[in-house]
Amino acid sequence: MMHGPLPDQPETSSAAADNVFVAALERALAFCNSIIVILAAIALIAASAILSYSVLSRALFHSPNYWQDEAAVFLLVGATFMTAAYVQGQRGHIGIEAFVGLLPPLANRIRLWLVDVASLVFCAFFSWKSWTLAHEAWVDGQVTNSMWSAPLAIPYVLMASGMTLLCVQIVLQLLIPFSGASRR
Repeated sequence: MMHGPLPDQPETSSAAADNVFVAALERALAFCNSIIVILAAIALIAASAILSYSVLSRALFHSPNYWQDEAAVFLLVGATFMTAAYVQGQRGHIGIEAFVGLLPPLANRIRLWLVDVASLVFCAFFSWKSWTLAHEAWVDGQVTNSMWSAPLAIPYVLMASGMTLLCVQIVLQLLIPFSGASRR
């Protein structure tokens, strides 16, 4: 099961009518995520087209393409990591809800807070490590081990950016209850 908004509740939370910073952060992140979702959809379509072209060109013309696998992987990595904050904002990640019905509401709020804190710690480490890998790949000029030799900084920056946005989204979800709004 997942923590999703209930069908009778609005999609967006009214976080922080009293807290201008949290409300502005929520609006900015929602705007950024809406653009990223559109770009990720285009990236998925492009990856599908590239892989379809690859299969057809190999089958019909017996011509190998050395760039298509890496291009598709880069697009898929970007779409996956960059949309993580949007999915977290919708509480769309899979969660185990075995205890939700057994625990009182206060215990469930504490459980959600602890899960968000643990997620933030993991995602912050992953983000930091991705940024160090991206920097190292950029400085050293690392490329893939193929004939195309695509720069490895591309997927590392996409991973790092996506995880950083995910960290911001989790921090926002941790701040919302303290701003007086209800937690989703």
